[in-house]
Amino acid sequence: MPLLILPLLLLALLAVVLVLLPLSLWQHYRAGHARRRALGWLVALNAWSLAATLPGFLLAAWLGSVWSPDALADAAGGLVVGALLGLAGLWLTRFETVQGRLYYTPNRWMALALALLVALRIALGLWWAWHRASGTDVDGAGWQGLVQAGGLWAMGGLLLGYAIAYAWGIRRRHRRLRARGALR
Repeated sequence: MPLLILPLLLLALLAVVLVLLPLSLWQHYRAGHARRRALGWLVALNAWSLAATLPGFLLAAWLGSVWSPDALADAAGGLVVGALLGLAGLWLTRFETVQGRLYYTPNRWMALALALLVALRIALGLWWAWHRASGTDVDGAGWQGLVQAGGLWAMGGLLLGYAIAYAWGIRRRHRRLRARGALR
């Protein structure tokens, strides 16, 4: 009898994830453009932690080349585009120094664009999976790379590249202001 309940529990878990996914994307957007205080140790920890994930990501992409031949190239391309977006995000970020403390407010439109990009990637993946499961052929070989493994590596690289460039840019600004004596 307990084995009969297991599929129902899995379906219930899937339903909860599907219901909470839009809420989590909305929360990500809201937190993505909130004003934050740049604490030196936390900014450094974030930058170094993100940099430490880079070799693991590239190693996984290299190993993924067994199943998706262009996985490493897609991941590297995504990293480059993400780093450029991270630099643009830094340029659009509003920085303030108040009473010897650095505060920054990420750009609202950049946070929205990244959240919508993730939502679009999830929706495309679900749409493609539905068509594959139903047995219908999905036409349009050109854009299928966005949905299949290559697009997944590129999207992961884009998000990681953005986060690394943004974190190191904030760290650089914090260190520069501290060296000038503008921060406590």
